[in-house]
Amino acid sequence: MADTHFGFRRVRDSDKAGYVRGVFDSVATRYDLMNDLMSLGLHRAWKACAVMLAQVQEGERVLDIAAGTGDLTRAFADKVGQSGQVVHTDINESMLRLGRDRLTDAGHWLPTVVCDAENLPFATGHFDVVCVAFGLRNMTHPDRALAEMHRVLRDGGRLLVLEFSRVWPPLRKAYDWYSFQVLPRLGQWVAHDASSYRYLAESIRMHPDQQALLERMHRSGFGHAHYHNLSFGTVAVHVGIKC
Repeated sequence: MADTHFGFRRVRDSDKAGYVRGVFDSVATRYDLMNDLMSLGLHRAWKACAVMLAQVQEGERVLDIAAGTGDLTRAFADKVGQSGQVVHTDINESMLRLGRDRLTDAGHWLPTVVCDAENLPFATGHFDVVCVAFGLRNMTHPDRALAEMHRVLRDGGRLLVLEFSRVWPPLRKAYDWYSFQVLPRLGQWVAHDASSYRYLAESIRMHPDQQALLERMHRSGFGHAHYHNLSFGTVAVHVGIKC
């Protein structure tokens, strides 16, 4: 039986999705508030940068994976207009319901689909843009997910991966202290769940660094790929072109 990581723990492949689902079921109602608090609001700028780099045009078709509460979905919907399409997806129903309700309240009636990024239920070459924000590191088989994202993109289509990455070395000691000492306490205080935010800190350390993720994207078929560090490498936006 194959195994993988869930934070610093080793778990069976078949169990990881369930553990991740439990994390997001636990924090769903406080997810956006926690994002604002733990990033001091910077997550909004990171997402805006990803939208800018996606260069979404009116009339295009966009797939938002691990879309959760729908921040990026809404931004993409504003870009594609009435002639385009944005599909809002996540493996977690709790997060997806919150996102669907927020999008509806904002006047966006979009397709909302519960699906696994490792087995996308969409036709080959259907989308102009695929985006996954803060979701790739939670996937059991990220290479499988990257291959699926490549498959559903048209030739010349763009993949955007916004994810926590390796911070600038002089800041790592302070960042580690914040991640392992402050975040769990903040999670306990606001979301009544310290363990999920401890998992967040651990999962970031298990995720490939900027260059390693770039190489994985190349292996998945993205012939042209590059990345942009944000906030001293706290996060990075990787952009891949299917060619």
